[in-house]
Amino acid sequence: MIAAANPHAAQAGRDILRAGGSAVDAVIAAQMVLTLVEPQSSGIGGGAFLLHYAPPDPEKGKPADIRAYDGRETAPASAGETLFLDGNGKPIPYRTREAGGRGVGVPGLLRMLEMAHRAHGRLPWKRLFDPAIALSERGFAVSPRLHSMIRQDRHLKSFPAARNYFFTGEGEPLPVGATLRNPALAATLKTVAEGGADVFHTGAIARDIARAISTSAVLPARMTIADIAGYRARLRQVICRPYRVWRVCVMPPPTSGGVATLQILALLERFDLSRIGPGTAQAVHLVAEAGRLAFADRDQYMADPDFLDIPVEGLLDRDYLEARSGLISAARSMGKALPGAPRWSRRRALAPDTGDQRPVSTSHVSAVDRWGHAVSMTTTIGMPFGSRLMVRGFMLNDELTDFSPVPERDGQKIANRPGPGKRPRSSMSPTIVTDTTGKLIMAVGSPGGSSIIGYVTKSLIASLDWNMSMQEAISLPNFLNRNRRTELERGTALEDLVPALKALGHNPRIRPRTSGLHGVRVLNNGPEGGLDRVLDGGADPRREGVALGD
Repeated sequence: MIAAANPHAAQAGRDILRAGGSAVDAVIAAQMVLTLVEPQSSGIGGGAFLLHYAPPDPEKGKPADIRAYDGRETAPASAGETLFLDGNGKPIPYRTREAGGRGVGVPGLLRMLEMAHRAHGRLPWKRLFDPAIALSERGFAVSPRLHSMIRQDRHLKSFPAARNYFFTGEGEPLPVGATLRNPALAATLKTVAEGGADVFHTGAIARDIARAISTSAVLPARMTIADIAGYRARLRQVICRPYRVWRVCVMPPPTSGGVATLQILALLERFDLSRIGPGTAQAVHLVAEAGRLAFADRDQYMADPDFLDIPVEGLLDRDYLEARSGLISAARSMGKALPGAPRWSRRRALAPDTGDQRPVSTSHVSAVDRWGHAVSMTTTIGMPFGSRLMVRGFMLNDELTDFSPVPERDGQKIANRPGPGKRPRSSMSPTIVTDTTGKLIMAVGSPGGSSIIGYVTKSLIASLDWNMSMQEAISLPNFLNRNRRTELERGTALEDLVPALKALGHNPRIRPRTSGLHGVRVLNNGPEGGLDRVLDGGADPRREGVALGD
């Protein structure tokens, strides 16, 4: 089974699974198609985080193996701490810096997928590009969502390559149902299919990326071929922690999403959520309060672990979290939470950074193959259409805008400040859940900027505590708190909870909460983890994805 944000991508992934491909193979094929059909959300000009699960082998005494692959974009050598400051030392307004050359990080997606494929692929790398190449040449019908994203974007028409691709000759957004072909992307994918990630990171493609950034009419910047060629994906140490009778495994920093998700779950563990039930003011209140505490820590401590000692163990220490959980009252909101003081090997004074609580696009793919291997991958180019710079048929990311625009506050450095070679803090939260023996329970994740943490946590609680199907858990109305106002999804039954939440001390905010959750849950996993499994897939009805399986 595979669940992805577009039917074309899900179909490509299922075809690969049927052809004997692994979960990684299927996700690669789906991602290449997403580059074409969902250019506002992800693609080869961006980055991703991927969790891979391999089941335990009792006969050989091998436990389940879960690996974390980091394909996050990096800042070029020219990116100093003042990257987003103007000539007067003031932050460049976000509406300006969200487009153009300065926000582009060195893409990491292909290097990461190639690393994962070498470890877990079954079909040839080249074969995985065939669906996207064929669809790029044949064309696809512009979906309502793509049309809407083009129409709403205030920058896209200002960039010549993007304007020529996404708009009609009369300057109108491509209408729903129009056939959109991308021969330039087909040519790029053919090159990568033949030569691997190296041909993307060196030679003509790298030169064109660097040229587009340096010649951008908006915030031109310097990224060299050496910056692009020097990119390296990372194999990180996955983080797993118990939650009730399950084990939840997440990505480590530089994403903050995994640690924050585990914190929220641990903070809630003393409450019997199964008795409280979904759709109640008490459930929303408790999850929101745990979210406040997790975001207070996230904003204070999370950044690139290659450049800063991150107190991950301290933030997930059971005694620390029990003490933090004691701050949650079932009767009254705590209001704005302060960061805690976790055990830290190299403590230093840091200023908090809440700068990336912005709307972003992004996408998520979950897959399980016939051997019981699973992948949960969250993939992004940042804001819708990324930097709006288009090169050889694909969009370049704007992920460096995830850095704090200011390097320090009140004389204290901000952990997530820009710097050469650094990976900006993320909130992406691809998640794998197992039982205590290591058998797969679930693979899930979502787009949504820093709201990802709330979306994924909701789906985990709904599935695990409230025993909902994967689809029910995903479709459940979204609610979250990022240490600000408690956010409730507009147009849902949660709006009726406003009076009760106000009585608990919340100041609810009703707004669209467009997640893109995609997941696969294992309902029955036999001793061999094979054909006797029953898989339960879900795709977010707020977008246009599907879950397809056999």
